[in-house]
Amino acid sequence: MDADAIIIGSGQAGVPLATKLAGAGKRVLLVERGDPGGTCTNTGCTPTKTMIASARAAHVARTSGRLGVHAAEVRVDLDAVVRRKDDIVRQWREGVLGKLQRTERLTFLHGHARFVSDRTIEVGGNRHRAVTVVIDVGARPAVPPVAGLDAVPWLDNKTVMELRAPPPHLVVLGGGYIGCEFAQMFRRFGSEVTVVDTLEHLMNREDPEISGALEQVFRGEGIRLELGAKVERVSRAGDVVTLAIAGRSEIRGTHLLVATGRRPNTADLGCDAAGIRLDPRGFVEIDDQYRTSAAGVYAVGDVTGEPQFTHVSWDDHRILFEVLMGRSQRGRGGRAYPYTAFTDPQVAGVGLNERQAREKGIPYEVATIPFDRIARAIEVDERAGVLKVLVDPKTERALGAAIVGAEAGELIHVFVALIQAQASVRAIVDAEFIHPTFAEGLQSLVMSLDRFAS
Repeated sequence: MDADAIIIGSGQAGVPLATKLAGAGKRVLLVERGDPGGTCTNTGCTPTKTMIASARAAHVARTSGRLGVHAAEVRVDLDAVVRRKDDIVRQWREGVLGKLQRTERLTFLHGHARFVSDRTIEVGGNRHRAVTVVIDVGARPAVPPVAGLDAVPWLDNKTVMELRAPPPHLVVLGGGYIGCEFAQMFRRFGSEVTVVDTLEHLMNREDPEISGALEQVFRGEGIRLELGAKVERVSRAGDVVTLAIAGRSEIRGTHLLVATGRRPNTADLGCDAAGIRLDPRGFVEIDDQYRTSAAGVYAVGDVTGEPQFTHVSWDDHRILFEVLMGRSQRGRGGRAYPYTAFTDPQVAGVGLNERQAREKGIPYEVATIPFDRIARAIEVDERAGVLKVLVDPKTERALGAAIVGAEAGELIHVFVALIQAQASVRAIVDAEFIHPTFAEGLQSLVMSLDRFAS
């Protein structure tokens, strides 16, 4: 089949890009070897946040006594939680497939695509060529080089969500976003949980006070943290998994979740045959407009090595579509990359943190206040956390912000909008915020800067 465009992968960039190109009159072939919808729909955002909602419900019920409401013994039916998750994933997946099947000039092909030459792929023994090819194949869990790991049955972000009963003791290897979400989730489902990481803090890219606020919550919920710990070997005897830690006591559990990052799905893509250059980690190298080293071939989403968030991939498709249609030359550079980890409290940020600003030599003013300075936080007893903002001393524009606290993922969008608009944070000072809301804490934060103090 010859087409105007071939898109490999049906993730959060591939699907909307394919349907938009087809709607613009292009003949499009979309190839997917797995389930439609990519990571977000099948093993990422949708299933994890669905299960996190169940975990939070259990936690709220157990701790409602602090509000004068006493619940009976809380029992988590993990099998029912998983069935609910599977039903919601199925709905989203069927919605994606239905959209693809209803789109004229779009052919959806299930199979493994592999480049065989310039802008030519092979799927199931048949070859397909197009003027434009877009790679959106995503990433998968990375396997750390730990001795003995290959001989131990371990869980990843997909298989851990298939457990039908809470593990007695879950050991989580990795204290990043994924590891933290699952650690807290299964602690609230009733498991003993230990988080092990070679770095000194959870979510180590954050500034220390941001990481520290989350660590305090985790320890308060009974999650054991082994940070700055180098795992030398993993072994299993019967139902016990043992992690040998350099200079420390061994850590034992019943189940091991490996959450140490993700690697691109390029090993079996045939990039060499098409002249597509990869970086040392296997990610596809791209320029500011998503062009690879091969003419007519572009790459978007997690496979490029950019921040691996659904909203980044979705934004990729918008920018690339305009480029492919010849309507814009705007590139991907300059984006602020907002993010949220859906722990409880949530951890959210956008733009630069203080460590990054110092490393880049960028001057800044900084303000930090505890989350319990917000009236709403006191009233609903969601006091844990901290708010932080960095401001350019000359322009008063926000350079970055970070929030640990209730609904941090919603609150951070105020700073996302300010950064996108290149507006002064004075807009927050002058605005009239509703009382009592979490959002008025953002006003208190900005007003705590010396330049706005009165």
